[in-house]
Amino acid sequence: MTDPVAPQLYLVSPPRFEPESFALQVRAALQGGPVACLQLWMPDASEDEIRTAATLVLAEVKSHDTAFLLNGNAKLAAYLGCDGVHLDMPDVKSVKAAKKILGDDAIVGVSCGISRHTSMDVAEAGADYVSFGPVFATGTKGLPAAAGALDTLSWWAEMMEVPCVAVGGLTPQNLTPVLETRCEFICAVSAVWDHPDGPDGAVKAFHTALEASE
Repeated sequence: MTDPVAPQLYLVSPPRFEPESFALQVRAALQGGPVACLQLWMPDASEDEIRTAATLVLAEVKSHDTAFLLNGNAKLAAYLGCDGVHLDMPDVKSVKAAKKILGDDAIVGVSCGISRHTSMDVAEAGADYVSFGPVFATGTKGLPAAAGALDTLSWWAEMMEVPCVAVGGLTPQNLTPVLETRCEFICAVSAVWDHPDGPDGAVKAFHTALEASE
């Protein structure tokens, strides 16, 4: 078995929130320790609501070495000055279109479920990272664990240069099998925003778990 490595932390917003309060939660989370990336995910919101939230959150993220991605809307991401976009639909045309809109220096990430074929296609099209999961059952999206998610993460991390993200139900308490895949990033949603010690306590707990594995 390969030795575990410590990936970086990738946060995704809850699907619904009050923008000003969430911006304060983001501030707290970033004070808890390094966060590589924060994705704003507002599937039920209007474009105006997304603009308002993104502006508030971006103001918090800019003071840290944290990439800020918008989910789904490359044109709005470019307008707002985000670092990139995350695409939930693993479509080659969408990846190429996002790169054209945002530029080669922007980050384009893609959710790939556990599909090895699709992940290779979008990486070849220019995706900067791919995500696999759900690794564990996730209450955020109401999905069960995907059989083969850990195997797919291990295969990708060993074979490909494009980074991969583990998603779905990750907490500070269940990271051991995920770390053994040697994935580059772990994604957290409710484990951070709903943590009893607040977002800063959650990020600290994740880093404590990651440091213990090194």
